[in-house]
Amino acid sequence: MKLLLSSLLTTTMLLAAGAASAQEFRIGLQEDPDVLDPHKSRTFVGRLVYASLCDKLIDVDAELKFVPRVATDWSWNEDNTKLTFTIRDDMTFHDGTKLDAAAVVANLERARTLPDSLRKSELTSVTGVEAPDATTVVLTLAQPDATLLAQLSDRAGMLLSPATFESDIGTNPVCSGPYKFVSRVQNDRIVLEKFADHPDADDYHFERLVFQPIPDSTVRLANLRAGDLDMLERLNPSDAAAVRDDANLQFMPIAGLGYQGITINTSGEGDGDNPLGTDKRVRQALQLAIGRDIINEVVGNGLFEPAQQPFPPASPYNSDDYPVVTRDVEAAKALLAEAGHERVAFTLSFGNNTTATAINELIQAMATEAGFDISLQPTEFAAMQQEMQAGNYQAAQIGWSGRVDPDGNLHQFVTCEGTLNDSNYCNEEVDRLLNEARETPDPEARLPLYNQAQAILQDDLPIIYVYHQPWPFVLASNVEGFQPYPDGMLRLKGVTMAE
Repeated sequence: MKLLLSSLLTTTMLLAAGAASAQEFRIGLQEDPDVLDPHKSRTFVGRLVYASLCDKLIDVDAELKFVPRVATDWSWNEDNTKLTFTIRDDMTFHDGTKLDAAAVVANLERARTLPDSLRKSELTSVTGVEAPDATTVVLTLAQPDATLLAQLSDRAGMLLSPATFESDIGTNPVCSGPYKFVSRVQNDRIVLEKFADHPDADDYHFERLVFQPIPDSTVRLANLRAGDLDMLERLNPSDAAAVRDDANLQFMPIAGLGYQGITINTSGEGDGDNPLGTDKRVRQALQLAIGRDIINEVVGNGLFEPAQQPFPPASPYNSDDYPVVTRDVEAAKALLAEAGHERVAFTLSFGNNTTATAINELIQAMATEAGFDISLQPTEFAAMQQEMQAGNYQAAQIGWSGRVDPDGNLHQFVTCEGTLNDSNYCNEEVDRLLNEARETPDPEARLPLYNQAQAILQDDLPIIYVYHQPWPFVLASNVEGFQPYPDGMLRLKGVTMAE
């Protein structure tokens, strides 16, 4: 009898241990990611999935300093035109193939040469990539590039298995991160499972990750409170006070690196006549019609710090020369009259989620008073991005999650050949200034270049910046070890759930 009881007790303990190790961690996303190919994708929520799915050459820490990931160290030559990485030798991709220097070279070449790669403009300085041995990668640059390490700490430095390059990567990505791809149901969920052969596998404590897009912030929070989610990556600011007072939840906001704004199709194309796109005075009038402080108070509950430029207040490149423009309805009307319009109609697209709806309804109401008739067009987020990329829009309220280096918040959006230049804006002097800033490693020398470029952009207004994007994470009370980073990424190393 004692043996039987002992045997039953042991079996029960093993089953309990097995159940604990099979934990599933569920994350509520505000949107559904676009294609899961880091060289082709552009959504912020896609980067949240990549943080667990795809290793990068290097990463950033909580202080935004570059730290090793696949590369153990790196060095520049004397004139900053060669960057040499040492690659660790203990890693494989999820398909079992070796992650070595040759694989890194293949990925960088794909990122900079694939016809529809969105990483091209991030790697324009790179003229050659080679692997002299299995653990060394050397990048040759046409000129010094102060932005390159920052680019390689993000999607440009993410690594896919070269053995899959001829397959449909976007529907079945094979990377080398701590979790591997299992399945995706569009607009419903993305499932990853733990990759046992990852060198840091012991530090990842969940067997499965489930990412669930839930655009309605009320539903997203209700799912967290009901125990159907373990965390959500953005909270509706109107719920902040209630969440702070809820003992079953943890509110962990952090100031981000990016912004939300209105991108305008300056080609004048899109859905019909678009004076907003063809006349900067109309864009200037729209800016004057918008009260950024009102958006922060009414929708942001104090979390949406008003923005006038792409660089957050914490950035050394945030300039005092461009304070936030104060709402002035009469001045806006005067500019419209000067441009020959009593009223201007246009369509404003935005991602179909609760917070964006509230913001854009408020923008619509404020702009109406100044002479604008705005038709609101809520759209599934990834679909809106595709329409913007194709030029099929007039204006869109959209943001950028932000990058460590200032170039990442500006260059690709406003240079003539920028891969994210959905505004179709082109100014040769802006290109010259921002290209020179890319080649200038000294922050004191870079700042006046960005200021000069901003002087032009603040007048032309291809993008009207509205507020700086915070990252208000919310977690269940039993989640332990999570640390928010200013880049907004979900780093799950060391994160556990208490019993």
